Amino acid sequence: MVTQQRASQLAGAMSDIPAPIYQRVKQAIISQIRTGAWQPHQRIPSESELVNELGVSRMTINRALRELTSEGFLLRMQGVGTFVAEIKAYAAMLEVRNIAEEIAERGHRHSSRVLALQSLKAESELAEQFDISPGQTLFHSQIVHYENDLPVQLEDRYVNPVEAPDYLQQDFTTRTPYTYLSQVAPLTAGEHIVEAFIPDDHQRQVLALDPQEPCLMIRRRTWHDARIVTVARLIYPGSRYRLLGRFKTHG
Repeated sequence: MVTQQRASQLAGAMSDIPAPIYQRVKQAIISQIRTGAWQPHQRIPSESELVNELGVSRMTINRALRELTSEGFLLRMQGVGTFVAEIKAYAAMLEVRNIAEEIAERGHRHSSRVLALQSLKAESELAEQFDISPGQTLFHSQIVHYENDLPVQLEDRYVNPVEAPDYLQQDFTTRTPYTYLSQVAPLTAGEHIVEAFIPDDHQRQVLALDPQEPCLMIRRRTWHDARIVTVARLIYPGSRYRLLGRFKTHG
């Protein structure tokens, strides 16, 4: 019923200006978003509902939705639906912050789901990143962070148990690894490497991504004094996040 009302409102917003039909559909949708009739994170009518309500072809609707998604007005989640996008949130690039606090500052609700929390033996590449011997024990966690129930970050983290011996006993649905690690091994130094990549099937599924949608990834290492505490990959859907860094010069 709700989606039918939205589609009906959209039909009323269609203009008669001479323009390709898909452009008129796009402008009608943008009008609904800018006037507040369609709110951020609100699910819009399906392609079939739009075809029936507007009396245009499915190809026309599909093109309009694809272009609006690439332009940042809509967010399409495979198997879930199409939603009104919010202005992209910023992820801090040159500082280390608690994602729960970032989300709260935007007036939104943070939640998380723990996919893995375990100990394992470090293989050679990971051991090199920690500057330890292969075969030594590390802790590993994989957590999906949500903003208003929308997945916005996949946190894949390895932790030095010498610095955080009780890591596996924490409930990371009630507080973030950042909060715990800040208490037991406060950050004294860190490094970031930022890159774009195409996620694998697992990453695409947990972040509810469309096929071939790219992601942003921060590879992060943190130190407490002279010892490396964590090696982490923070993966963000490219359509939902931008990276922001601020710096000052002297002189």
